[in-house]
Amino acid sequence: MSEQRRAERLDQPREPRGVKLPRFDPEAFGRWSEGIARGMGTANFIVYMTVVIAAWFGWNTLAPADLRFDPYTFTFLTLVLSLQASYAAPLILLAQNRQTDRDRVALEEDRRRATMQKADTEYLAREVAALRIALGEVATRDFLRSELARLAEELDEAAQRRQRLERRQQERPSHERPPPRGGTAQLDEPLDELDGDFARGARPEGSTDAR
Repeated sequence: MSEQRRAERLDQPREPRGVKLPRFDPEAFGRWSEGIARGMGTANFIVYMTVVIAAWFGWNTLAPADLRFDPYTFTFLTLVLSLQASYAAPLILLAQNRQTDRDRVALEEDRRRATMQKADTEYLAREVAALRIALGEVATRDFLRSELARLAEELDEAAQRRQRLERRQQERPSHERPPPRGGTAQLDEPLDELDGDFARGARPEGSTDAR
């Protein structure tokens, strides 16, 4: 008794008493049931079943009376078909339940992937919007072309004004020409039409008074 009490532990569940049912692998049984349900749902099963029933009818109708194992009204055939239907229905339901479980897992996986794709799409949309905003502040090729064209026009206009000014200075008499700055005839900067013109009657710098 003491050894039996020592063997019993309170931290472990007690084994159930009574008849122990045989254990089986649910996955293997499910695959087996799916195979039967899949086979019963084909045209071959219908053809084979029809051939067996026709042979059954023919044998128990045309064979000698002492060789008939299921005479009319074919009670044994009715019992066999009833047993087949009673086992086929649960097997088909089991196969449908397994298919439903797989469909639910696939649906959850599709939903998870759709959520991830939606998040990725929203992230890409935000990135594209940020790139468009950033590109809006960058000088484009057309803008650079327009600015360069405007700058070239301004340079052409400045060159034309300088050429006109030099032509006017060359056309003046020598005593009315302004002396060169710093002893050189080159101009330090381009002169405008108003900057290079002397007032009429004005004398150049360095000239002596006639008085």
